[in-house]
Amino acid sequence: MSRPVTLFTGQWADLPFETVCEKAKYFGYDGIEIACWGDHFDVEQALSSDAYIPARLDILAKHGLKCFAISNHLVGQAVCDRIDERHKSIVPPRVWGDGKEDGVRARAAEEIKMTARAAAKLGVKVVPGFTGSPIWPYLYSFPPNAPDMVDKGFRFFADMWNPILDVFDEVGVRFALEVHPTEIAFDIASAEMALAALDGREAFGFNYDPSHFGYQGVDYVAFITKFASRIYHVHMKDVYWSEHPTEAGVFGGHLNFGDRRRYWDFRSLGRGKIDFEEIIRALNAINYTGPLSVEWEDGGMDRDFGASEACAFVKLIDFPSSTLAFDAAFERK
Repeated sequence: MSRPVTLFTGQWADLPFETVCEKAKYFGYDGIEIACWGDHFDVEQALSSDAYIPARLDILAKHGLKCFAISNHLVGQAVCDRIDERHKSIVPPRVWGDGKEDGVRARAAEEIKMTARAAAKLGVKVVPGFTGSPIWPYLYSFPPNAPDMVDKGFRFFADMWNPILDVFDEVGVRFALEVHPTEIAFDIASAEMALAALDGREAFGFNYDPSHFGYQGVDYVAFITKFASRIYHVHMKDVYWSEHPTEAGVFGGHLNFGDRRRYWDFRSLGRGKIDFEEIIRALNAINYTGPLSVEWEDGGMDRDFGASEACAFVKLIDFPSSTLAFDAAFERK
């Protein structure tokens, strides 16, 4: 049986929720992954109003869609980050408050706990998102990092996220970190460190997204195999990187996405360099049966065209595992 193909609404948060649902159905999607920003899903209203979630479910049912996850990347970013004016633009005013770092982080942590409770109330089992990172500025170690600076950062991450994950455990929902530059985990090695910092607790796993690995030179298929039991959700997203030297390398040169001087840029599915054939085979090998959620990003393409094309692409390349050895028909009886 093929996996459901869903559309992540984060890149469509400028549109009303019902409009996005209408589009998703028209494009051919089976469901959506709802972003907790724009007017798509408000965790405070979900918990305070008895009418809010039934109204959202009615809209989904009206358009023949299901919801398999709600995502709260933006607020999650503020849990462990060093807070500055950038965060004011991505978190709700109730989380920003007076903008003082400790207060923003504490309120962001409470909002993620609320997100777990809202997910349970909605009937979904996974919340993909970000964690933020207090140690991302230490990635390029100059001036040299003191021996324990990175370790302290992972301990801080654990101190902030363990109480959040207690709530996830309490309500039977899992958090799926999208392993991504600027997060506590951004490749295989740092993902292992993040799990170790949390003593491997099951409430914490990963939202697998190959687009953040390919241009870094990270083995994105090996990630699936290594973390087989921790792949809680999957984003289908493509990326292109140059075969030749460019004016701006892996770090992007402070250039905007879409600038042709960049070494890498996100592309609509099937138009970048990610090998989705190997990804599907790896997901089959670990028996992943959850949704394949299209996170559509391509600054050079109309998004309606791209999202429709991406849905068809994923449905074409997804296939079930074999239940027989390929040469079983030749066995002598």
